[in-house]
Amino acid sequence: MVKAFLLFTAGLFAGFINVMAGGGSFFTVSAMIFMGIPPTVANGTNRVAILLQNIVAVKKFRDLDILPKGFAGYIAVAVLGSIIGAYFGSAIPDEAFKKALGLIIIAVSALSLTSPERFRFISSKRAFPWIGFFLVGVYGGFVQAGVGFFILAILSAMGLDLVKANSVKVLIILVFTVFALFVFAVKGKVDLTAGIPLACGNATGAYIAVKVSVKKGSAFVKKVVIAALLFVSLKLILY
Repeated sequence: MVKAFLLFTAGLFAGFINVMAGGGSFFTVSAMIFMGIPPTVANGTNRVAILLQNIVAVKKFRDLDILPKGFAGYIAVAVLGSIIGAYFGSAIPDEAFKKALGLIIIAVSALSLTSPERFRFISSKRAFPWIGFFLVGVYGGFVQAGVGFFILAILSAMGLDLVKANSVKVLIILVFTVFALFVFAVKGKVDLTAGIPLACGNATGAYIAVKVSVKKGSAFVKKVVIAALLFVSLKLILY
């Protein structure tokens, strides 16, 4: 019961941060590892929470008529990348994944501090979003944590404001997570006893985040992005 409550609480925090910006999965995956769940199983189980979180977020954005159209092709290449990434993420040994996660936290902390505007100079290149979303899919399939930062960077470079970019971000993650979760489940890397309370927390956090995001606007979302980046940096220091 205590474990379920802790997982719900971790999911609540992560769901809010994930929808508003990204990086919440660093917290939930690390929390599950700390609770004794094998690292690759924690990585797979986290997808259960991400799936429910983004179902709630996409529905809420649609209800509020925020979600723009025209991203089906980009979602398709992200799905292809996610299947590849999930295959390697489910096959990597636990100790190797722990080391990889540590390196990824360092890399994401550094890259996520880069302003999305710096990508504008290549956003006019026709191949930019296609390659970008494919690589996002590979990364998201492999580890998920922090993928929101990269999606926001691509969408911001394409000219979307942060509120609309967040709505597209959760849709992209929702679709490729379905495929990534399937790969992890087939490989036996999903623990539903941990995933269900975590998912309930993530979904609650996501619901709150969409309402706050739309109500407060892009300026507030930018502040949350900065806060999320500080969280990732703190996680890096304490990891």
